[in-house]
Amino acid sequence: MTTTPTSTLVGPTTPAPSVLEAPSVLEPAIPTYHTDFGFIPIPHRLRYNPDKPFHFGLLLNVCFGFASTFMVANLYYCQPLLIKFAESFDVSYSVVSRIPILIQAGNDSSASGLLLISPLGDLLRRRQLVLGLIGLATSITIGLSITHHHATFEALSFLVGMFSVTHQILIPLAADLAPPERRAAAISVVLSGNLFGIIIARALAGLIAEFTTWRAVYYVAIGAQTFVLLGTYLMLPDYPSKNLDLTYWDILRTMGKFAVTEPLLIQASLIIMGSSACFSNFWVTLTFLLSEAPFNYPTLIIGLFGLVGVFGVALGPLVGKFIDKLAPWYAALISIALLACFQSIQIAAGGISIVAVIFVTIGLNTFRQMLQVSLATSVFSISESARARINAVFIISNFMGQVMGTSVGTKVFINYGWRMSAALGLGLYGCQFLVLFLRGPHCQRYTWFGYEGGLEARRFVTKSSETSEDPEACPGVEKEWGTIDAKKSNQTVT
Repeated sequence: MTTTPTSTLVGPTTPAPSVLEAPSVLEPAIPTYHTDFGFIPIPHRLRYNPDKPFHFGLLLNVCFGFASTFMVANLYYCQPLLIKFAESFDVSYSVVSRIPILIQAGNDSSASGLLLISPLGDLLRRRQLVLGLIGLATSITIGLSITHHHATFEALSFLVGMFSVTHQILIPLAADLAPPERRAAAISVVLSGNLFGIIIARALAGLIAEFTTWRAVYYVAIGAQTFVLLGTYLMLPDYPSKNLDLTYWDILRTMGKFAVTEPLLIQASLIIMGSSACFSNFWVTLTFLLSEAPFNYPTLIIGLFGLVGVFGVALGPLVGKFIDKLAPWYAALISIALLACFQSIQIAAGGISIVAVIFVTIGLNTFRQMLQVSLATSVFSISESARARINAVFIISNFMGQVMGTSVGTKVFINYGWRMSAALGLGLYGCQFLVLFLRGPHCQRYTWFGYEGGLEARRFVTKSSETSEDPEACPGVEKEWGTIDAKKSNQTVT
């Protein structure tokens, strides 16, 4: 007997009217606020009104991407400046390489931003949360610009990473607001902002540090974040909390549950971890590669080199539209295959030809983004009311990969050279293939291995897991609601 598929590895997303209409429970009234933080007035046009819902159009989507750009940039200003830091603080390359590791660790370690802060998007008003995070990150950046002690700089770098998680609030918010048929495209716009942040940070840091002190880079960062803070205040509507009955403990507990009980999320997280390790390894070691023979480029050129990735990032919205029409498992397969091809070129000629390095940079930026959009679109189909927590688990894996790639990749490069560092990346792409093939494109939600549902490449509408909310994810929903859909898929929701 043929079983109707209920989700995909990176599976179809569908409207979920049953999530809002099926239960006959009395929903609590959604409060309307007139101020942020109790004293800052919200512009009248941005106040929540259930009778006049906000329209999520291209302008607001682009604003999400713009805000993401300059908050993500906080995590990457340091990378072209490592040599400058070593000279300024009088430390070795191996010591100064801890700075990008600490920034990434602050962004996702077990006691910091992605785990403890970004899931709050399922609990708090997201406008207030975003404004608070931007304000904190801006204040800490002031400390980075004035400190003269390496240890203090490392500690502040960790804190900047911890509070620079605004983009991880905006990504699930975009997924919530966009219609299912445009969800991948909306996510890709915000992710394009993330990648532009990486590129702009490296290019801007290299350019400024070439003609003045590295501290000026952080002066510019303070100005950019202040501008984003003002723009967010004037543009971001005040959406209400999604889960009025949740506590912070519920947030952390259910996030932990998702991390070990959702096959789709675990598979996607392992793949993105390996991909991020490869991507971070490439970019961090590129600074050392281009500063040595045969290239011997100055900091300016190394920073500007990041601009070659703009072409790949600019394709992001088109990539999103492509994924909206294709079963994203296949988009992930195509992405990994092409990433492995470009990594092979880096192994062959990365330390010999600058043309090869440019070609590889464009390819890695393009298909790394395609892979991340595919996987994100997939995991957001698991539960509509828990997208911030699901995103937190997914992106923690992403940044764990970045920490691993930065740390291990730097050591391999220093001890064994550029070719072995690139070979490390190719090996990780091979591991991603193995994880992807363990679970096919149209498996049911709780299926761990296999290819049930067939190998159809086109996206199709099914009764996805998005319509069978886990009561643990949204305690205000009756358990029978989840059980009804669980019976349809021969699964038991606990």
